Amino acid sequence: MDNLCKNRAMSSSAAFTHPGRHRVAVLVRHGMLVMELGIVQRLFGQARSAAGEPLYEVVTCTPEPGPVRTDSDVVIPVHRGPEALAEADTVIVSASMADYESAACELAPPVRTALAGIREGTRIASICTGAFVLAAAGLLDGRPATTHWQSAADLQERFPKVDVDPCALYTDDGDVLTSAGVASGIDLVLHMIRRDHGTAVANEVARGTVVSPHREGGQAQFVRRPVLEPRTSSTKAARAWALDNLHRPLTLRELAARESMSTRTFTRRFREEVGVSALQWLTQQRIERARQLLEESALPVDRVATEAGFGTGASLRQHFQAALGVSPSAYRSTFRGEPAAQPGY
Repeated sequence: MDNLCKNRAMSSSAAFTHPGRHRVAVLVRHGMLVMELGIVQRLFGQARSAAGEPLYEVVTCTPEPGPVRTDSDVVIPVHRGPEALAEADTVIVSASMADYESAACELAPPVRTALAGIREGTRIASICTGAFVLAAAGLLDGRPATTHWQSAADLQERFPKVDVDPCALYTDDGDVLTSAGVASGIDLVLHMIRRDHGTAVANEVARGTVVSPHREGGQAQFVRRPVLEPRTSSTKAARAWALDNLHRPLTLRELAARESMSTRTFTRRFREEVGVSALQWLTQQRIERARQLLEESALPVDRVATEAGFGTGASLRQHFQAALGVSPSAYRSTFRGEPAAQPGY
């Protein structure tokens, strides 16, 4: 509490100026990666309500206000200090080149002081090696986490209490989230927008930024594969066809036939290109289709199951529970403000 009061006293005016918007504070340090700051500002900044009103306000802060060196020849003046963290609803810790260079498990005193001012209940996330900051602060103890694949082993060794997943694009443990290498910050921010405001808003942000609307957090972040010969077919056409036919029962044989491949060759090629098996990918896409229908339509759960390719409401419920930890009706209730009318679903 003393740190909180001290940090708030550092500023004579509020860091955030738009009451009612979700407040996001991005904590940057010397050696910051400019791209990561741009990701957060751009994606959250594009999120709009149905009436066209901005849904988030994003501010940048640093433990000690002033010029902040970046990973390039650019120096960015950051005027807000750690008081912004005390007012935020979401705090995002971006990476720094220092994370790659330092073997220490302790935080610099200004960073530790800044983090101490975060209010209880604030959502905290990291991009790339920002996970080292959260781990050093004890925020990842006993939790799943990820970071850039090149740094995952180091994170696990230095912080053995953390459950490091070296393959995940991002992890979501409720109030603490982490993401892998730089570009996976896009996936993380879209995931948070989707969690806050639903698929439709997140998809609009993705469309405006010209990025993929959704990659599952468990999707492999890095796949070693040989460069394909120019004439070698990929599985892209089969995936596009599958997305247009999710309502049908699809088989590996059908998908492979779309690419004129054997099932064995298609299975291998698909995993090389996507990072998961074709059947895992199909389930992920069907879950996403069901989420979209639950959020944006009033279709009965059984009809949603049919349209998404699960066949029955019972099958949808089983897959939904396994993937998201909630029933379809509970999910719809969260996003549409409707009571869960059918207890079994």
